[in-house]
Amino acid sequence: MAKSSKPAKKTYEFKAELNQLLNLIVHSLYTHPEIFLRELISNASDALNKVRFMQLTNQEIADSKADLKIKISVDSKKQLFTIEDSGIGMTEDELINNIGTVANSGTLKFLDEIQKSGKKPEGDLIGQFGVGFYSVFMVTDEVIIETRHANPDSRGYRWVSDGKGTFSIEEIDRKKRGTSISFRLKDEFKDFAEEYRVKSVIQKYSNFVDFPIEIGKEKINKVEALWRKPKDDIKEDELTEFYKFVANDFEAPLGHLHLSLEGTVNFKALLFVPQKAPLNLFYDLEDKGLHLYSNRIFIQDDAKNLLPEYLKFIRGVVDTEDLPLNVSREVTQHSPVMQKIRNILTTRILNMMEDWSKNDPGKYEKLMKNFGPLFKTGLNSDFTNRDKIMKLLRFESTAKPKGELVSLDDYISRMKKNQKEIYYITGDSREIIEKSPNLEYFRKNDYEVLLLTDPVDIFIIPSINEYEKKPLKSIEKADIDIKEDKKSKEGEEKESLGKETLESLIKVFKETLGDKVEDIKPSRRLVDSPVTLVVSKDGLDPQMERMMKLMNQEVADQKKILEINPAHPIIKNLSKRNIANSSDPVLRNTILQLYESAMLIEGNLRNPTEFVRRMHELLEEATK
Repeated sequence: MAKSSKPAKKTYEFKAELNQLLNLIVHSLYTHPEIFLRELISNASDALNKVRFMQLTNQEIADSKADLKIKISVDSKKQLFTIEDSGIGMTEDELINNIGTVANSGTLKFLDEIQKSGKKPEGDLIGQFGVGFYSVFMVTDEVIIETRHANPDSRGYRWVSDGKGTFSIEEIDRKKRGTSISFRLKDEFKDFAEEYRVKSVIQKYSNFVDFPIEIGKEKINKVEALWRKPKDDIKEDELTEFYKFVANDFEAPLGHLHLSLEGTVNFKALLFVPQKAPLNLFYDLEDKGLHLYSNRIFIQDDAKNLLPEYLKFIRGVVDTEDLPLNVSREVTQHSPVMQKIRNILTTRILNMMEDWSKNDPGKYEKLMKNFGPLFKTGLNSDFTNRDKIMKLLRFESTAKPKGELVSLDDYISRMKKNQKEIYYITGDSREIIEKSPNLEYFRKNDYEVLLLTDPVDIFIIPSINEYEKKPLKSIEKADIDIKEDKKSKEGEEKESLGKETLESLIKVFKETLGDKVEDIKPSRRLVDSPVTLVVSKDGLDPQMERMMKLMNQEVADQKKILEINPAHPIIKNLSKRNIANSSDPVLRNTILQLYESAMLIEGNLRNPTEFVRRMHELLEEATK
């Protein structure tokens, strides 16, 4: 019996206003023309996934020995581009309904609303209506699709359209299963016919597609989508290489977190903590967020809204099935899916940090030394996780050698029975802080003091107020609760000036210093130093005051309280001079010198020339 002739080529009209839709896609929906390649690879990957499912369910398929892969070929001279997959392919009906019917009534209704409002679309048409294929018309004037479905009795078809209202379909001889899409590139996009250009786009957007993408015989997507493998199947060296690729780092990561979640939101994630912080922690991380994928297809490489600011040092990949392939950042920013993922990631990362702090304190201490200043800012921004963050904070302390960090829980576990407050002091460095006169009492009486040297500490500590019902108090504040044991107090009273003598001397101090200070009081915190300056109860922390001045913010000079040590030899000597002659120039000059020496220690002495001149006068007098 003679073979029947093939049906003639048929021409169809699109079932929606394709020109209107195409104009929207080309000019509004896509940010970069290279997106067309991402969309074509995404479609090819979907087709391969479907045929793989057919194989797994033991269905008979056409061209059963064909490798599951995507092949791309280009001709730079002729500006030709072809992408071919061995996926499930399409029937004639599917060509008409899936490709021919670009949009449904929902799309038209959406477009009508957009036109009436005069607003631009938010960019979610791809995900809602599956029109990603048509991004190809950004770079070409005509597209040819050749396809054959995976059913064994299927036929081959050719689909051709210039995207201007009609398309044609004809039957062809095609032995291979799958789909081939080919076209000639417009002159302004001829660079996509260069292999190097295509490779760079694949490496950027589709490097983790689960099937080989080849140009010629070279496989381009060489990095495996590790986040989709079971945890136990991933080797340490694989993790290291994957991290280096994703984070563009040369060192292995400090640690990682592998997540695979199903429920209200479905996603997989492979997250890393870098070994080192960048030189400028708060600025060098700005454009290096998490890589976001939708079913292995790249969406964006700086998905900042997947993590709160204080965790933006985390590197890695998040891949979700629940997020449509969008190019619009606005869509991801306002997506409920993204918010759910963000909440889960934040919780899991904080849990990981808590686990490190308990079971691998060395690793956790390294994390805090590198990223602590950034992490601490979460205390003032993430109120949902505030208690968790507080427990994870770490500081240097007088109870530990330089470099070792303690938690607030550690501190409380070492507090004395009569101690009601958590003490801290701020400064530029541990070396400077440890020389502060305000530490003398605490050192002598073995009270632990937190040494806060991170600039950010100044902004976060005041917001804590108290921890486990223990108030946090700066030892540079006048209202601090200083308790002395009876024996120590009696010994100091024997060495100190008498009450009337001391009051007489304080009167001279007040006359000499005038409005330079808020008040002058005898000190209980000084042991080895004659004087110190402290802030009143409602005053600004000295370190905060310095920082605000460095930031060129207007800060009114605040008067402080000068505390004097009644048991110090200098104070006793001044008392003798006062009894002999309260107008003694040496007495008055020494008072000024003591005040300015306290200012010098704080870093607030504005006129060192006068200070040095007066010091020379006193030295001259002392050496007579």
